[in-house]
Amino acid sequence: MKRFSLLVLTLITFSCGELQQVVNSLPNGLPQLSEQEIGNGLREALDQGIEKQVSKLTAKDGFYKNELVKILLPEELRKVDKALRDIGLSSLADEGLKALNRAAEDAVKQATPIFVAAVKDISFADAKNILLGADNAATTYLQNRTQTALYNKFNPVINDSFSRVGADAIWEQLINKYNSIPLVNDVNPDLTDYVTNEALKGVYTMIAVEEQEIRNKIGARTTDLLRRVFALQD
Repeated sequence: MKRFSLLVLTLITFSCGELQQVVNSLPNGLPQLSEQEIGNGLREALDQGIEKQVSKLTAKDGFYKNELVKILLPEELRKVDKALRDIGLSSLADEGLKALNRAAEDAVKQATPIFVAAVKDISFADAKNILLGADNAATTYLQNRTQTALYNKFNPVINDSFSRVGADAIWEQLINKYNSIPLVNDVNPDLTDYVTNEALKGVYTMIAVEEQEIRNKIGARTTDLLRRVFALQD
């Protein structure tokens, strides 16, 4: 539509002779790209999301100080957090929340190759419709087709990360403290499952951030393939 408006504006300012010269000099529309080329462009966009955005999650406070992906307590543990703060154990409660995010940061660092492999192997059934879809259409497509498999690969990494960063020991202490408070119902949540799901959600969120950048900002298209493919949706 933008190109059409510009063409109309150009044509009405020229005489007939000049008009023919202008028409002859116009490019023959956008290049025709195959589904495979579009699919390769979408994969490249997702790869760029992993390289530029997911990598940020692996740094210290990559989850904890990023409000887009910060892991908050599951509902059943919010009462634990409140109860501990009410009895003067706010610093311990803070350490518990930080430990969940540290485990996710550590796990994403270990599991980034899993995401790279998933993007490489993904097959876009209808690449053109995905390209012309919502700002996060490629990321959503990736999520729908990889989440279960990635969960199964990611879960043991999270479990190992809990031990590596000491989150398991911190939460064992927290839960034992809470369960020792009179008149409370004991809790024993599956924190590995919870953090695995939250960490995956964070990864997809950050990939989507980069996809939106590529779709909406020509300057974010850092390769010739990205420029050619995403020009089709401008």
